[in-house]
Amino acid sequence: MATSRTFLVAGTASHVGKSTVTAGLCRLIAESGTTVAPFKAQNMSNEARAVLRPPGLGDPPSGEIGVAQTIQATAAGVRATTDMNPVLLKPQGEGHSRLLLDGVATDAVAAGAYYADHWHTAREHALAAYDRLAEEVSVIVAEGAGSIAELNLQHRDLANTELARHADAEIILVADIERGGVFAQVVGTLTLMPRDLRRRVVGVIITKFRGDRALFAEGRAMLEAETGVDVLGVLPYTAYGLPEEDSLAYPDTEVALRGDVDAAAALEIAVPRLPRMANTTDLDPLATSAGVVLRFIPPDAGLGDPDAVVLPGTKNTIDDMRALEAGGLATQLRRYEGPMVGICGGYQLLGERLVDPGHESPGGPRVVRGLQKLPVETHFTAEKAVAPVTWEYTGGSILGPEPASADGYVIHRGRTHATGTVATPFTGGDADPGALGATVGEVTGTYLHGLFENEALRTAFLDRLFTAADMAPPSQTSRPTMDGGITTVAAQLADAAVGQQLGLTGPDGA
Repeated sequence: MATSRTFLVAGTASHVGKSTVTAGLCRLIAESGTTVAPFKAQNMSNEARAVLRPPGLGDPPSGEIGVAQTIQATAAGVRATTDMNPVLLKPQGEGHSRLLLDGVATDAVAAGAYYADHWHTAREHALAAYDRLAEEVSVIVAEGAGSIAELNLQHRDLANTELARHADAEIILVADIERGGVFAQVVGTLTLMPRDLRRRVVGVIITKFRGDRALFAEGRAMLEAETGVDVLGVLPYTAYGLPEEDSLAYPDTEVALRGDVDAAAALEIAVPRLPRMANTTDLDPLATSAGVVLRFIPPDAGLGDPDAVVLPGTKNTIDDMRALEAGGLATQLRRYEGPMVGICGGYQLLGERLVDPGHESPGGPRVVRGLQKLPVETHFTAEKAVAPVTWEYTGGSILGPEPASADGYVIHRGRTHATGTVATPFTGGDADPGALGATVGEVTGTYLHGLFENEALRTAFLDRLFTAADMAPPSQTSRPTMDGGITTVAAQLADAAVGQQLGLTGPDGA
């Protein structure tokens, strides 16, 4: 086994800030001149991105990993590969998840069947990927999953206990003070951890502290005295602007998300809140744009009169189409005459028909009517397209009049083709009309995930909406950048001297 120094960023619970701390540590270490890479042995998320697979694994050349690991790779200054998240479970509903090993989809498995029939294979893939990664860099910052102290999972906890033992990892425990009970979180977690792992804990990082951190000085001293473990740092509550790992960050009920902004003076973009919504990071550039409000609309709610509609991706297009029909939102979307953009599954929904012989979901052949906003139809196939891509935008749609290069990625099952006359908004190797996307009037669909991360297309789209609404675009059109969020958390860790305490950086942070 390789001798790379490994830190496991473990949590007292889910959503305590493990992904963010991991990204910040990767940036802090990279800036010191040390080679570093992120790792998460096992992840469960429908927020995935397409990255390259290591050449030694053979075909296919690309695969999927959780979005958090791609962000952490950016922080580390390295190209993301499937070795950074070798086991990914993508929930499909009804207790089943699609299992991906080294980025490649395998079976849809129930939770019980995964542990009984697939876990040992997953473990082999995860530890082999770790070993390959450890040969390439000096430090690995591994992210745990959930809580490291789940008693019923410790004998099969791939992301926490198994990885920590295999990698001889030093463990950093992350606790969220905002939710309250931080003393119980830390003391309870340390008490319930396996004894051999408890001895590996090198410190605690407390996240999401609001107000003057000096007020917690006494509490910090008490926590260290109680546990015998150093509190490496207390990080302030900050909106880092980093993408979330799952669509749970977006509301199930009808609500508007606004950042800067008086809703009455803002553009309103309606987003159907699909039950199986996936790859919702596509929405983040809009959600953080100045002068924009996203309104999430459940299938049984009213559409209203938004300035535009954006349909996100979905893990199961046919079942979500049925949900839109049952709730009545499908009828309203068909009647809507304003601008519409569909991304991946959202593009499929905009078409005339969805035809599934049984590849997308079990239950045999199904044919479902789409929203009929574009003359295209989608046939689902066993093959899945997964790849990072650069396409050429041809211009002339609601994404702007001028051609431009657009970076992103594709992750979809099925093939879409035109059944009538459409304009082709993107070119990139597949000449069949509708294969990459389609435009008719104010409606555009595309398979390009990361569409609105392309500044030229996002700005042109929003400018068109502001003009149509007879509104002046905000003077501040810049948004919080992902790199800015990474830089902020790295600076907070440096300010707390976390790198110095761990022997990763010098007194000046370098």
